[in-house]
Amino acid sequence: MFVYSAIGIFAFFVPITYKGVNSIPLDHIVTLIKEHAGPVVPYIILALALAGTVRSIAVRPWRINVTAVLFAIANTVGLIVSALWVFGLLPSWLAADDLVPFLWNKIAIPVGLIVPIGGLFLSLLLGYGLLEFVGVFMQPVMRPLWRTPGRSAIDAVASFVGSYSLGLLITDRVYRDGGYTAREAAIIGAGFSTVSAAFMVIVAKALGLMDHWLLYFFVSLVVTFAVSALMVRLPPITLIPDEYYPGSTPDPEKPVTGNRFAAAWAESKKVLDQAPSLGRNLWTNLLDGLKMSASIVPSIMSIGLAGLVLAKFTPVFTWLGYLFVPFAWLVRLPDPVLAGKAFAVSIAEMFLPSTVVADHPSLELRFVVGVVSVSAIIFFSAMVPALLSTEIPLKIWHMVLIWFVRVVLTVVIAAPIAHVLL
Repeated sequence: MFVYSAIGIFAFFVPITYKGVNSIPLDHIVTLIKEHAGPVVPYIILALALAGTVRSIAVRPWRINVTAVLFAIANTVGLIVSALWVFGLLPSWLAADDLVPFLWNKIAIPVGLIVPIGGLFLSLLLGYGLLEFVGVFMQPVMRPLWRTPGRSAIDAVASFVGSYSLGLLITDRVYRDGGYTAREAAIIGAGFSTVSAAFMVIVAKALGLMDHWLLYFFVSLVVTFAVSALMVRLPPITLIPDEYYPGSTPDPEKPVTGNRFAAAWAESKKVLDQAPSLGRNLWTNLLDGLKMSASIVPSIMSIGLAGLVLAKFTPVFTWLGYLFVPFAWLVRLPDPVLAGKAFAVSIAEMFLPSTVVADHPSLELRFVVGVVSVSAIIFFSAMVPALLSTEIPLKIWHMVLIWFVRVVLTVVIAAPIAHVLL
């Protein structure tokens, strides 16, 4: 437990500096792969897109439901776009820096590499008692506030320090193993799995917020989890059944009233007694990571591209932004129409709101837009495909409604904070 869990903690949660970049070791490993296997990496990602597309068609989606058919089509489109890009055949208008190259370099490659590699370290983090040990101590916090087990604290930290894809990988695995109910998994997947701190730096730089980095980081953290605490008490989360994964052995956390350390140690030893061999555990988690990344990559290159094209070439998000204008006006944000568009475009890609208001003179507006980018959580360029590639029972309409309510709540909470602190 101590050795394997320590390696897992180090890989996911201990930032180190490599070549002047401060990030978690897992991120540095991906950087090293890109540095030393650079020419091969595009073909690895293309192979993942091919595998994910073939798998989505092989299950005969027309026998499942309409959503499965639509995603099989989307995966096929994503595979074609990926192949055209890799082989240099993409039409020039799609090859603009803010379209396919952005999706490929900033999302598809990092996700395609980090999820399988993260799966290997995940086996050390989850398989040898750490989750249960931490869970006992976090019960008094997680259950009252977010209605999730104490063990979900690991998911929340993994998402903020690592990435939403790693958080979802953890959540999906624990849900399928009987550690979460469907509702708990949905709360975690749509409430904790936000973008990483490393990506928040990119947003802060784009918005000119680095002079206020610590304030931006901690306000985003607090607002994100405050909004999640409210969301668990609202539809559609409350509509999701509080039942365990079909075929799993339910493993609910037992309330602890006595010595917490003794109880945590006892729970850990139970897991250790049943733990598979290291080799088997690593292989299982690597396969899980490969399957998830193969499902995500082609969807990113189709659904994500569709959102970026709509944002760049159509007024759809300007129109959608009018839904948020009353809330922007209510909290006295300057330029409510522009603010509304920035909030609306977050559903396509979490980085896009930054491009809408990057040059705006109002620090408060840029700050609130930056917080919304993190707290909204749901976006179609990557998060939605990642969620749909898991067994977590969230439908697309669930996610769209969650996104809308999260944006409104974030604006209402974050704007007064910005007015007071900036």
